[in-house]
Amino acid sequence: MSQVPPPATDPSSTPVVPVCYRHPKRETYLRCVRCDRPICPECLREAPVGFQCPECVAEGRRTVRQGRTIFGGSTRGGEGYVTRALIAINVAVLVISVATLATASQSRGVGRALFFGSTPLTEWGSVWGIARLGDSAGRVVGQVPVGIADGEYYRIITSMFIHYGLVHLALNMWALWVLGRELEAALGPGRFLTLYMFAGIGGSVAAYVFSPAAQSAGASGAIFGLFAALFVVLRRLNRDTSSIITVLVINLIFSFSVAGISWAAHVGGLATGGALAVAIAYAPREMRTRVFVAALVGMALILGAAIVLETASINAMPVPPGF
Repeated sequence: MSQVPPPATDPSSTPVVPVCYRHPKRETYLRCVRCDRPICPECLREAPVGFQCPECVAEGRRTVRQGRTIFGGSTRGGEGYVTRALIAINVAVLVISVATLATASQSRGVGRALFFGSTPLTEWGSVWGIARLGDSAGRVVGQVPVGIADGEYYRIITSMFIHYGLVHLALNMWALWVLGRELEAALGPGRFLTLYMFAGIGGSVAAYVFSPAAQSAGASGAIFGLFAALFVVLRRLNRDTSSIITVLVINLIFSFSVAGISWAAHVGGLATGGALAVAIAYAPREMRTRVFVAALVGMALILGAAIVLETASINAMPVPPGF
């Protein structure tokens, strides 16, 4: 038996094991199918074809057209983030409202305000246009412009997020949770939020026009707008609307028959939300955005004109001497 020494090898010809481009100390034979860079198992991201690195996945998301709902909205509305945010804002405002009562040296009324009652915040932010003046016998002797009629136009929006206690808040937020998630998923978060805000503003304007002497607040105007919008959406999809009609009719009966409920805000929100929903649902696909924007502009002009005319009418009324 004979023995010969092994042939000499060139160190430069020894194969080099690839390492992950994001983790240089990790050896890997995996590669991104898009850029062919070596990646370790931790960096793998599932893609429509094979696996890619995080950078290629992010680039693909930027270049690939995002899915849209049947009404042209973003599919991100399925997560319900706008609905959750609106509920959180309303809850936070109620906490602040009760806190304003405590800081106003009226801590004895905190418990009552938690369930029903006004606070400094509700008085500051509710819809209001006329203060009626009475004599010692309780008779109305005149009225003066206040609130919106006195230039406090912010009340049109702030009133949408103010509630008179937990019961008032809970009823509206339950309705928002039920209606909001379905509509946000169908319309997309942007269109849904726009419709919600306009419906709420429509309710506030109607309350100002038809009940200027009463202080009104709450999200119910916007909620009624969501009722109308869901009815329109279901009709457009040829789905059953009987349950929506039943609930809506019951709520309208309560609105007109129970004292302390602003029927004007409910009807105003209902009309505004329904009109905008029709513009979204029934517009031709290629003109959907333009029709919706045109509807928003038209609605803004109508609501703005109503505010201006009502304010002028209130300020034209004679004010009793000494006020």
